[in-house]
Amino acid sequence: MNNPFCLKGKKILVTGASSGIGRQIAISVSGMGAETFITGRNEQRLSDVFNLLEVPGTQYVADLDIEQEQDNLIELMPNLDGVVLSAGIVKTLPFKFINRKDLDSIFETNFFSPAILINKLLKTKKLNKNGSVVFISSIAGNYVGTVGNAMYSASKGAINAMQKVLAIELSAQRIRVNNISPGMIKTELIYDPIFTEEQLKDDEKKYPLGFGEPIDVANAAIYLLSDASKWVTGSTLIIDGGFTIQ
Repeated sequence: MNNPFCLKGKKILVTGASSGIGRQIAISVSGMGAETFITGRNEQRLSDVFNLLEVPGTQYVADLDIEQEQDNLIELMPNLDGVVLSAGIVKTLPFKFINRKDLDSIFETNFFSPAILINKLLKTKKLNKNGSVVFISSIAGNYVGTVGNAMYSASKGAINAMQKVLAIELSAQRIRVNNISPGMIKTELIYDPIFTEEQLKDDEKKYPLGFGEPIDVANAAIYLLSDASKWVTGSTLIIDGGFTIQ
């Protein structure tokens, strides 16, 4: 019996692959047979991830907030069967203390950069028919409001809205566009000095199944990149250990 989750023969690009969720997605999709192309800002960490890939494509050190570096990346890219956009940043501030510089920084990385990258891939015809685009979003985008999280939530909400339009526009080419909206995942981002160990423990109690692991999101990405999800587009896959059902 064929494995519907197999990615063998597919070429997949993963952004933000040098750490966190993106790192695990790159490793996992390669483990399922995809020729995996990775990009990130940190050369050493990206190289470490590349060495763990079972079916390595190419690694590209790039700051995708810089349009010229996006152009350079796309020029070197082969035609792709899938893209996972997992690069993202967080900055927590009460709303009355945010400023335009902070907003621009968050939106540049979390919204404008992935939006323009997909735009350029489409213009250069680098996304194959029957391909899959997966945005890594967050339950903060549409489902929960958290004190100090306005900028991040707004940037992810923008991604979620755009994703639905893209799903309609690209349906004629059978290119599927979905997002994964995780709750709290155990990456280096949550171990910020602003959170005490006690605060993290209290927060985890709000999750019926506890905090998630990067592999939980990676498994969801495998599904959305694979032929198992060939009839799924414009959808949000919530991976939150039951947080939003309460």
